[in-house]
Amino acid sequence: MSIKVIGAGLGRTGTLSLKTALQQLGFDKCYHMQDLMANPSQLKYWEQLENGEEPDWDDLFKGYQAAVDFPPCAYYKQMMKKYPDAKVILTVRDADKWYVSAYNTIYQHPEGFGKYFLKFVGLFVPQVRGFQNIISWAAGTIWQKMFNGKFEDREYAKSVFNKWNEEVIRIVPKDKLLVFESKDGWEPLCKFLGVPVPAEPYPRVNDTSEFNNRRKLIMKPRLIE
Repeated sequence: MSIKVIGAGLGRTGTLSLKTALQQLGFDKCYHMQDLMANPSQLKYWEQLENGEEPDWDDLFKGYQAAVDFPPCAYYKQMMKKYPDAKVILTVRDADKWYVSAYNTIYQHPEGFGKYFLKFVGLFVPQVRGFQNIISWAAGTIWQKMFNGKFEDREYAKSVFNKWNEEVIRIVPKDKLLVFESKDGWEPLCKFLGVPVPAEPYPRVNDTSEFNNRRKLIMKPRLIE
């Protein structure tokens, strides 16, 4: 089994809905940040990719046919090289809506007592320690490297988001790329993948309220819009 679909869209562009949709269409399983959180030992492979090294692709994606969201989207070019027959889906949305959603969800991180409590628990619970390691690595890779530590500068963050999408469209061959919004529904996705359109509605999951309802940690104040 190898990767057949690569998601190049950044987080908060409907990536979890796409994961759900792809699995409904038979591309099971689909890798997502949730999968890394559930398997912290896999962080070593993503660290290797970040360092320009080749990971054990077979072990990383054992049992998977697709990969979306972060961290896969950050390494779509390496994945295209490894899986040349894979199709690429770039999930997009309005830049302003994306920014507010990202700020209110994935940009938030434990502060004050919550941060130190998580570290303390991690001393005794390996799973929590692994979770904390992933959070720290992702923060460095996304907010410090991709956004140069300036994510709170709204216009700058939006420019990075737009340039990312433009780069994907420029690099990926047109016959292998689908630029997709969740509101487009099943039809363009199924046509691109060559599969039948399901009878049920396209999945809509993980909006801001749903995301934050799952969070058990103290967060920074939200951006209201």
